[in-house]
Amino acid sequence: MKGISESVFLPGVPTGHLAEAEDDFGHIIASLPLGVLAAHSADAVRELVSYAGPRGLPVAARGSGHALYGQGQAHGGYVVDMRPLNEVRCTPGDRTLSAGAGASWSEVVRAALVEGLAPPVLPDHLGTSVGGVLSTGGFGATSHRRGLVADWVRDIDVVTGTGTLLTCSRERHRELFDAVLAGLGQCALIVRATLRLLPAPARVRRFRLFHSTPEAYLTDQRRLCRDGRFSHVCGQARPAVGGAWTYAIEAVAPHTAELPTEDVLLIGDLDHDRDTVEIEDLPYEEFLHRPEREERLLRASGEWQRPHPWLSLLLPEDTAAAFVPAVLADPAQRGLRTCGVVQLRPLTGETLRTPLLRRPPADRLCLLTLMRTAPTTDPVAVEELVAANRTVYERALAVGGVLHPVSALPMTPADWRGHFGPVWPDLAHAKDRHDPHHILTRGYGLWP
Repeated sequence: MKGISESVFLPGVPTGHLAEAEDDFGHIIASLPLGVLAAHSADAVRELVSYAGPRGLPVAARGSGHALYGQGQAHGGYVVDMRPLNEVRCTPGDRTLSAGAGASWSEVVRAALVEGLAPPVLPDHLGTSVGGVLSTGGFGATSHRRGLVADWVRDIDVVTGTGTLLTCSRERHRELFDAVLAGLGQCALIVRATLRLLPAPARVRRFRLFHSTPEAYLTDQRRLCRDGRFSHVCGQARPAVGGAWTYAIEAVAPHTAELPTEDVLLIGDLDHDRDTVEIEDLPYEEFLHRPEREERLLRASGEWQRPHPWLSLLLPEDTAAAFVPAVLADPAQRGLRTCGVVQLRPLTGETLRTPLLRRPPADRLCLLTLMRTAPTTDPVAVEELVAANRTVYERALAVGGVLHPVSALPMTPADWRGHFGPVWPDLAHAKDRHDPHHILTRGYGLWP
């Protein structure tokens, strides 16, 4: 095969990054791929998929390797290392940016901010890859107003499971466009995307507001979403003394000439603890990179290298005030107090426009993410935590919740049919049409 190292296709022959491709950020599922292709061009990806398809060999894309449960692995097949596809070009005249699938969001932000622009929605962790985030949809601190990262994609270049390289958008190959964004890599692999941009603030003012009850927290969080005084709104449940939890809102306003000089005009009508409020002004770029300090601390402590059985759920907001405290009180979740983060993100259903992103039908939603680090690498103990995720997932289903499928959770084909519900026939049709050999991204387990 011209242009591709032949060793990549020979089982048992060491290839670049092979050991890396056997694992992911979750550190729960291990695999044995035959080889790894460093994707220096879209044509190289197309050639690999054309080879693998008729032979029934699995193929999966890997960007930064942030999958949690083997979703981006290809046991007995080939992993495409997308990181060489990292070119980023900003076109300020029409407020767009073209990025290779392997580019990190940090690279995207850097190129856009030079022109005073930024993507309307960004993932919290800028070390993730463009292709990986778009394949799952992508939530961020502006999602309550702007929807998903994927909702701001103008067009994408993809390689289908037949080895066909296509450009698709809402005007061209619409069926495939809709099947790829938040489509979990089932019908095609993203190799490039064009993103729409908006003007970026130079500075922001950040508020941290603390609440003692989930009811007060959710009421204030929703108020901030509804009236638009803040551009970024997210939050956490944090351990407090005596086994209790405190609920914290992080709200950010662009630091413009119109920003009130009196903070009471922004937060004075809220029901937070006024003695504990935290306020700071900082450059917008520094704000976007805020998780990197936490990552450095986790790497230094060793937590970054331990298993991460995370679980992410979309809940009807009306159920969250009872559901979240019940989950946090569950003995199986006690590790969250010492080795984890509980994130709560407000969402508005009408802003979530990508068809394959499944959500509860209510318009007021809450994204609950249990970002837990296992205290041990013992496989039995880790599987107990994964089983606890299943219990929480089933409780969420009972109150109208929906899985966000970036989680460390085994799912059967029947589970997936229930998850996608009325759009399952459309996804199955697109899969049969664009990946007839069913070789792409098998790690999710959608198909028998």
